[in-house]
Amino acid sequence: MDFSKLRHRVTIQEYIPTRDSFGAEVEVWTGIATVWASVEPLSGKEYFAAQQINSEITAKITMRHLNNINPKMRAVFDSRIFEILSIVNLEERNISLVLMVKEVV
Repeated sequence: MDFSKLRHRVTIQEYIPTRDSFGAEVEVWTGIATVWASVEPLSGKEYFAAQQINSEITAKITMRHLNNINPKMRAVFDSRIFEILSIVNLEERNISLVLMVKEVV
């Protein structure tokens, strides 16, 4: 893994169920880590292959390995929000992760 390509600041956020003063659930996302990452839209060939598995994958985010990242979390890059669909631990070596994501519009 070439870590010199990790040039984007990405914040990993976790949903924390919270209630407002009326007892209604409020959507609150809390940042758990801000990391250097590579955010890449999928190329035509990769996008076509990803559609065979999951038609909603639009990009991949590569970053150093972090424990406890799961698909219930999301990634924020600039003002863009990405839902994490799957997480790949490259070569199962706990060195880097590839997050397959869908941009939330």
